[in-house]
Amino acid sequence: LGIASVGMTFVTTSGHMADLSLPAIMAFSGIVTVAALPLGLPLALLLGLAGGMAVGAANGIIVGRLQANPILWTLSVSFLMEGFMRFTWSNNQVYPDTAPGTAGAAFTDIFRLSVGPIPLVVVVMLVMFLLGHLVLTRTRFGFETKLVGSCRAAAATSGINVPRVVFFDFLAASFTASVAGILITSMNKLGVFYLGKGYDFKAVTAVVIGGVMLSGGRGNMLGVLGGVLVIGLLANIMTFIGINTFQQNI
Repeated sequence: LGIASVGMTFVTTSGHMADLSLPAIMAFSGIVTVAALPLGLPLALLLGLAGGMAVGAANGIIVGRLQANPILWTLSVSFLMEGFMRFTWSNNQVYPDTAPGTAGAAFTDIFRLSVGPIPLVVVVMLVMFLLGHLVLTRTRFGFETKLVGSCRAAAATSGINVPRVVFFDFLAASFTASVAGILITSMNKLGVFYLGKGYDFKAVTAVVIGGVMLSGGRGNMLGVLGGVLVIGLLANIMTFIGINTFQQNI
């Protein structure tokens, strides 16, 4: 959730509310990675990232250049990608070969790796938040994203290439969603179309709790990290006191 929320922050800050294709991107990057494991782990990971980011690039072009409604478009893409995955893989789960010494075994171990006492997934999340913070607060692209979110017309009038900024915002969202998708696929040891389900609205919730305005133009990564921790703590607390997943949704 934290990794996916970093990219969602860019989309929301740019004034486009949310990328609802995030769950489909997560699932697609994971299932492509598993399907490509016979080619070797490095190439499989690259293909998984490329597959997810290709969807993000399409989102960026349609929303940025053609100014399609971001909610309607990305929701449509989510339906399209789910149908594509179910058709292509015959509605089946895709399992890696986890025999010792295979690329599949190395892939399923990724989620379980640690850097010292800290799980790798936590390290990746913190690195993503740090990079996202630096981009938003220390780069021209970050300032342009905030200005586009504050007022698209003013940004265009001041000489900013708005379609390019929006394109890279959606590309950033697809990159982090792809990384999250690969990790959650490694955790579950299978690729399937529904693995990212629910992460779009959870990410939006974390972003809004963290102080990013849905209308765009304002927010920071530290607040979003706080939003992620709030959601994680609430889920853990409810689990510890015996509230099951379905009751947690209520």
